[in-house]
Amino acid sequence: MDTRYFNAVKQPEAGTKLGGSVIRSGGLVAFPTETVYGLGANGLDGEAVNKIFEAKGRPNDNPLILHIAKKSDLKDLWKSVPERARLLMDEFWPGPLTMVYLKSSRVPNEVSAGLDTVAVRMPDNRTALALIRAAGVPIAAPSANLSGPPPADHVKADMNGKIDVIIDGGPCNIGVESTVVSLMGGAVTILRPGGITREMLEAVIGPVNLSPAVLAPLKQGEAAASPGMKYKHYAPDAQVIVGTGS
Repeated sequence: MDTRYFNAVKQPEAGTKLGGSVIRSGGLVAFPTETVYGLGANGLDGEAVNKIFEAKGRPNDNPLILHIAKKSDLKDLWKSVPERARLLMDEFWPGPLTMVYLKSSRVPNEVSAGLDTVAVRMPDNRTALALIRAAGVPIAAPSANLSGPPPADHVKADMNGKIDVIIDGGPCNIGVESTVVSLMGGAVTILRPGGITREMLEAVIGPVNLSPAVLAPLKQGEAAASPGMKYKHYAPDAQVIVGTGS
């Protein structure tokens, strides 16, 4: 496969225009977000989503995040939009917050790893949003790398010849994966720490729970409720301290 390469600064429209067409036709596109680079496919096409796992050489047992360009797109991906979700997206979208809730029938099992929930976020990156708009569908995407931190040069080294398009947007502004929260059970629970802190969430929504999986690895055979819970291939090599309050 010949991978097409675009510089988002020098070719701001060419990459997203072709990338959108590739996504619609079932191909793969690596693109920048404010957190990390994503490896994207049509989030409503199960066969296209499976190509992500093939390119990364990973089993398809890890749920993916659906990336959208408009808040209103959320209603098509979830069975309903709870009020706590509206409060959080009004404060943090576009931005590094991913929310998990009951998926609609439009979302294929390949995206959710067979779960009845799906993770959705709206990235805060001009190129990412332009690509999603050009594609006209939500984009399912994990990080666009095989191992290690995923800046554009690593993505090119890992994915050249395996995917259709790479859009180089330079370094990611945040460089840390998005915070993932579950809205199930009438509560807000952090499933994966990231760019939005617990304190920031609580300032908007009140008390926020912390999943035990944040502090301990999943048990053998236990399903991952969130992207990033099963394979922590670019987690920081440092001690992590989580405050639980008094």
